[in-house]
Amino acid sequence: MPTATDPREALRAARLYLCTGARRREGDLEQFLDAVLAAGVDVVQLREKGLEAAEELELLGVFAAAARRHGRLLAVNDRADVAAVAGADVLHVGQRDLPPGAARRLVGAGTAIGRSTHSPAQFDAAVADPDVDYACVGPTWATPTKPGRVATGLELVRRAAAGAGATPWFAIGGIDLSTVDEVVAAGATRVVVVRAITQAEDPAAATAELLRRLPPGA
Repeated sequence: MPTATDPREALRAARLYLCTGARRREGDLEQFLDAVLAAGVDVVQLREKGLEAAEELELLGVFAAAARRHGRLLAVNDRADVAAVAGADVLHVGQRDLPPGAARRLVGAGTAIGRSTHSPAQFDAAVADPDVDYACVGPTWATPTKPGRVATGLELVRRAAAGAGATPWFAIGGIDLSTVDEVVAAGATRVVVVRAITQAEDPAAATAELLRRLPPGA
């Protein structure tokens, strides 16, 4: 595992979750990961569609090494088999991926599982599922990273804030320095971002500013 910390405990204290591609154009993946993890990103996920399993595992090796250096969590998107082989701390599944219970049989008890939710009913089902360790709600605003996905708006954030109980949850979708204050005002204490950091002129500074806007962790 990239970290020695129980991923569930770390998720409860987490505030900032980053999804990023392999930064082929920039050619700075290792340096980028070190910068943002050192600046305070709590969870980092490789988000790049269409990768062959071998290529994904090779890239995850870079992510895992960076997560290990900084004591942060490594997340794998969608693929329970890849998460199991990579020894990821976290597996994140969508509504059309393997159900959490089936994914649990592949990754084992030591991996935290997250679930995307896009409606109050999906959110309620996620927090009631014993195999779900955290939920994501959104997309709060329309985002090119989820083309065709209808924005859920701040109402789902408010619903999650009122009904999550002890389950950690993250607001996701179109969150950046221009919108983060709105999701915090709606009750979010944790966010998932992509472009707010990956497209920033100074990713470490953007990370620090996002964290400054979020409530203190647990």
